[in-house]
Amino acid sequence: MISRLEISETNQMIEQEKLDVRTITMGISLLDCIDTDKEKLKKNIYDKILRLAGNLVKTGDEIAVEYGIPVVNKRIAVTPVSLIAGQALKTPADFAEVAKVLDKAAHDIGVNFIGGYSAIVSKGMTPADRNLILSIPEAMEETENVCASVNVGSTKTGIDMDAVFLMGKIIRETAERTKDRECIGCAKIVVFCNAPDDNPFMAGAFHGVTEGDAVINVGVSGPGVVKTALTKVHGEDFEVLCETVKKTAFKVTRVGQLVAHEAAKRLGVPFGIVDLSLAPTPAVGDSVAEILEEMGLESVGAPGTTLALALLNDQVKKGGVMASSYVGGLSGAFIPVSEDHGMIEAVEAGLLSIEKLEAMTSVCSVGLDMIAVPGDCDEYTIAGIIGDEAAIGMINQKTTAVRLIPAIGRKVGDHLHFGGLLGDAPVMAVNPASCKELVTRGGRIPAPIHSFKN
Repeated sequence: MISRLEISETNQMIEQEKLDVRTITMGISLLDCIDTDKEKLKKNIYDKILRLAGNLVKTGDEIAVEYGIPVVNKRIAVTPVSLIAGQALKTPADFAEVAKVLDKAAHDIGVNFIGGYSAIVSKGMTPADRNLILSIPEAMEETENVCASVNVGSTKTGIDMDAVFLMGKIIRETAERTKDRECIGCAKIVVFCNAPDDNPFMAGAFHGVTEGDAVINVGVSGPGVVKTALTKVHGEDFEVLCETVKKTAFKVTRVGQLVAHEAAKRLGVPFGIVDLSLAPTPAVGDSVAEILEEMGLESVGAPGTTLALALLNDQVKKGGVMASSYVGGLSGAFIPVSEDHGMIEAVEAGLLSIEKLEAMTSVCSVGLDMIAVPGDCDEYTIAGIIGDEAAIGMINQKTTAVRLIPAIGRKVGDHLHFGGLLGDAPVMAVNPASCKELVTRGGRIPAPIHSFKN
């Protein structure tokens, strides 16, 4: 039961501290849509998505009104397309046609993103995987709502360096093809290591093959709530600091649990997980950087930043786990640069570099997220950055990811302006030394020794 005090506290968090349910995401299996005929495959995909998710937006809006809890986004994640389309689709152009079907389904339902234009290639690529990956630049150019992701490694399998280098080229080509729209295509591409099956957050969401036919996952945010709580214990010791974060995370996750169960019941779809991730928005007061600064940093990026982020991430998970039957996804703290005004200010002041962000990714929820790099950044450098993040994930047995945006025609200090939730990305400096010989060796990096646990 939720007590009157909890209700009062929740109302305050919503009204004054920017608490929201960031997304209700319906995961949909497309395994039963497989067909050898391309047109039948496309029809099967569209029909199933519409049948299961047709009322998703309406349901989310109704819950928001009835409970007074903002539900910001309604989204869909589907089975990685490379797994279900290989029999019917034989070329990258064929795959791009399916991306357009997904885009139409998303548009007709009214969701803002649909994820699952994905391939899982941590140990090698099938012809379908390769064709999907090669189609990503065209798919991102010609669709509005489709998000793509590629998992290039895992702790159990190692890192497929052929896929890493290929993704360096794909990201570069996508930036070129969407340069007249602020290189927006790259903002919808995530490269993972250890991707989870139940992630509701875009752009990396997909419906894993270990999931059921359909599921409701909810992502809850609340950096403003955590920051407000910490201002009330300013100067207290670490025990008080940790308890405050943990208790606040518990309250936030309870909201997600309530919304998730209600959405699942109304849609007739099982409840999956609540993902409690402190995901910032461009709005002032909704920043992970501000939380770290409230802990005692003059600016995010200062010495001690990784320590503060590690503390935050761990206490968020501890509080969230106690508040929900199932916590999963990427629960923790996100550090997307373009979506966090505190991160942007630190970059502009020269206090936060890509190298420091990389160190922070070893203890945060995901990785190098929504980072604009100079337009002359080549595919080898992009692949090297992807490889670095994949290595952190593989060795540390955690999910890591890269969402880089080569800013074609821009230099360090310029900005890409996306607007909305994607925000404003300052172009960050990248080490100019080449890694071409390393990333073009080809082959696969073996799994680390601690992967052998069977």
